[in-house]
Amino acid sequence: MSAMTIENASRRNFLQGVAGLTLSFCLPAVAAPAAAGKATTVSFEPNAFLRIGSDNSVTVIAKHLEMGQGTYTGLGTILAEELDADWKTVRIAGAPADAARYNNLFWGPAQGTGGSTAMANSWDQLRQAGASARAMLVSAAARRWKVAASEITVRDGIVSHPPSRRSLRFGELAADAAREAVPANVVLKEPKDFRLVGKHAPRKDSTEKTNGKAVFTQDIQLPGMLVAVVAHPPRFGATVKSFDAGAAKRVKGVVDVVQIPSGVAVLATDTWSAKKGRDALTVDWDESRAFKLGSEEILARYREMAQQPGLVAHQAGNTDQAFAAAAKVVKASYDFPYLAHAAMEPMNCVIRLSAEGCEVWNGEQLHTGDQHQLAGIFGLKPEQVKINMLYAGGSFGRRANTKSDYVVEAAQIVKASGGKAPVKLVWLREDDMRAGYYRPLFHHSLEAALDANGKLTGWRHRLVGQSILMGSPFEAMMVKNGIDGVSVEGAANLPYAIPNLRVDLHTPTDIAVPVLWWRSVGSSHTAYSTEVFLDLVAKAAGKDPVALRLELLGDKPRHSGVLRLAAEKSGWGTPLPPGAPGTRRGRGIAVHESFHSYVAQVAEVTVAADGTLKVDRVVCAVDCGIAINPDNVRSQVEGAVGFALAAALHGEITLKGGAVVQGNFDGYPLLRIDEMPRVEVHILPSAAKPTGIGEPGVPPLAPAVANAIGAATGKYPGRLPFSTAELRA
Repeated sequence: MSAMTIENASRRNFLQGVAGLTLSFCLPAVAAPAAAGKATTVSFEPNAFLRIGSDNSVTVIAKHLEMGQGTYTGLGTILAEELDADWKTVRIAGAPADAARYNNLFWGPAQGTGGSTAMANSWDQLRQAGASARAMLVSAAARRWKVAASEITVRDGIVSHPPSRRSLRFGELAADAAREAVPANVVLKEPKDFRLVGKHAPRKDSTEKTNGKAVFTQDIQLPGMLVAVVAHPPRFGATVKSFDAGAAKRVKGVVDVVQIPSGVAVLATDTWSAKKGRDALTVDWDESRAFKLGSEEILARYREMAQQPGLVAHQAGNTDQAFAAAAKVVKASYDFPYLAHAAMEPMNCVIRLSAEGCEVWNGEQLHTGDQHQLAGIFGLKPEQVKINMLYAGGSFGRRANTKSDYVVEAAQIVKASGGKAPVKLVWLREDDMRAGYYRPLFHHSLEAALDANGKLTGWRHRLVGQSILMGSPFEAMMVKNGIDGVSVEGAANLPYAIPNLRVDLHTPTDIAVPVLWWRSVGSSHTAYSTEVFLDLVAKAAGKDPVALRLELLGDKPRHSGVLRLAAEKSGWGTPLPPGAPGTRRGRGIAVHESFHSYVAQVAEVTVAADGTLKVDRVVCAVDCGIAINPDNVRSQVEGAVGFALAAALHGEITLKGGAVVQGNFDGYPLLRIDEMPRVEVHILPSAAKPTGIGEPGVPPLAPAVANAIGAATGKYPGRLPFSTAELRA
C-alpha cells in the first residue's frame, strides 16, 4: 500500500510560539483552536506522528500497541532515521483511538495492531513524516541564517551550517519550523545512508519496564474506583438463571453485585475482596443451550467429516488422475488442540463514565472496534469514547477480539452499576483459561502421489475446523465462497511446485467454543501438517528433505534463500555428535512464509529411551525485508521459538462435557527455562520493505522439531502436543 500523501501547505495550520512543532498528514485538516496567551496546540487531521519540543525532545506518536514485541522502538526508529534525530532524545507516546488519523493502512478505515502489520504499514508513512519534518527544520534554519538549504546538514538532532560553523538544536528551531510550509515532496534516504535503521537502537520501553515506571492497566487507580471480577458460566452458552448475593455482600470490601449478560459481577474496593465475594456467590446456571461436547468427541466428528470432500480452497491440475497413476501414495493425518493465549497479563480494563462520555484505560489492540462497541453500549458517539492506550503484558491475538469481549464486559458492569464509580475489570488466570477465546481445534488429512521415479505429482489436503472470521466484522472481506482465508493460509498458498493439487475445507458451524486468532493464526497448524508431511514424502521418495524442498521451490527465491541459509548454518548433512547412551539424536527442518516474511528453522533434538524429548538447538534464518531493529528481530524470533515450543510440548486446552479442564499453569504449563534450546537467528540482508516479524517465527518450529524426532526415531508425530508415550523406543 502506498504511503499517505502529504497535504498542500495551504491546508496547514502551524504551531505558534515556542512549545514545539507538530506534524501530520492527509485530508481533511482541522486545527484545534488556540488558547489565548498560550502556544497553539495543533492537531492536523487525520494523522499526527511527531512532536518536537522546545526542550529538544522528539516525541513519536505510535498508533500501534506495545505489548512486548518492540513496536514502540521500531516505529520510533523509522521516523527518527529520516528526521536524523538524536536517539537519546526520542520518546514514544501511544496514540489515542482515532481511526481518521491513526488507521492501520492495511486495514482501511480502522485502527488496530495485529497480523504483524505495524512496521509494514507504517514504513512509508513514518519515513515521510520524519523526512518532511527534517525539511521544515532545514528550511527554518536557512531562513534564519539567510543561507541556501542545500548548505545545511542535520545529524543527531542538530541542524548545522558547516561553512559558517553555526548550529542549532531541534528545540531551538521548533517554533520557526512550525511556520514553514510542509514540502509536497521529500527525498528519502537510501538504505546505505541509514544510521539507525538496521543498526543497534536500544529499546525505548526497557528501562521503565525494569524500574517499575511503566504503566499497565493494573497500575491505574482512579478516585472512587471499584474493582470487578465476574462469575462466568462453567460451559459456553450457559446463562444465569438466578443468583444469591447475600453471602458475597457480607464479604468485607464488597460494594455491589450485578448481573450482566456474561455472568454475575462482584464489585469491591480491591481485587482480593472482589475475588472472595465471587467465591461466596451462589449462581444457578441455565445450561439448556450450553455446549456439552468434549474434545475427543469433537475430533471424532472432524475425522468423520474429513472422509468427504469439502469446499475447494485451491485447486490446480487434476489430482484424481495423478493419484490414479501413482506408483506410491503417502497418507497422514494431524490433530491440533484448542490453545489458550496465556498472556502474562490476563484481560483487564478500566472504564469511567461521565456526562461528557466514556474514558477507557487498557492495553488497547483494536481501537476502532472497541470504540464503536462502547459507544453502542452507552449510547454515545464514537468520538465520545476516549481510549488511553497503555502497555500490555502480551496478547498473541487475545486482545484483538472482534467482539471486544472483556472491554464490553467492563462497560456492562459500569452500566449495570449505574455508572456511579469508575470500574476496573480484572480477569484472574482461571477466567482467562476457562472463559476466554482459543486457537481452534483442527484436523488435517493429507495424501501425496509419487510416480515411479519418486517425483511428487499430486497433493490432496483436507482441513476441518472452526472459522475465526465467520460472524466477525472481517467476514465480508476475508471469507470468500465459504472459505475462511485464515483457516487455510499456509495450505492453500503452498509454495511448492506440485502440478496437481487440491486443498479443501470443512467448517463446522455447530461448535460453540469461542475461537480467535492465536500467534501466526492458521499457519500455526498448516505449517506443521504440510512440512511434516513433506518429510514423509521425502522419505518415501528416498530424497534428502532439504534437497526435495529446493527442487520444489525453483521459482521461490526467498523461500529457498532462508532454507539454504538455515541448512548451512546448522551444518545440515553433517553427523550430529552422539548423545548419552540410550538416546537418539536427530535434525529436522521446516520453512514457511507468513505475513510476507520467510523463516526456515532447523531443530536438533535428543530423544531418550523413555520418550523424553529435549530440543537442544534451533537455527533460524529470516527474510523480513529491511530489518528495522536487528536486535528486535532476533528477540522476536527467539521468543517465537519459546512460544511455539511451549505449545508443541505442553499446549492443550481440553473440554470435558463442554467445560474447560485447565484453569491455571499447573494444567497448562508454559516453557520452563531448562526446556529452552540454544537459538541462533540469522537475518538475510535485504533492501525490500519491512514485513512482519511478530508471528512468522512461530510456524516452522513445531514441524522442524517433529521432523528431527522423525530423523531420530522414525516416528513423525501426528498429534500435538508431542506425547512421550509415542516417542518411547
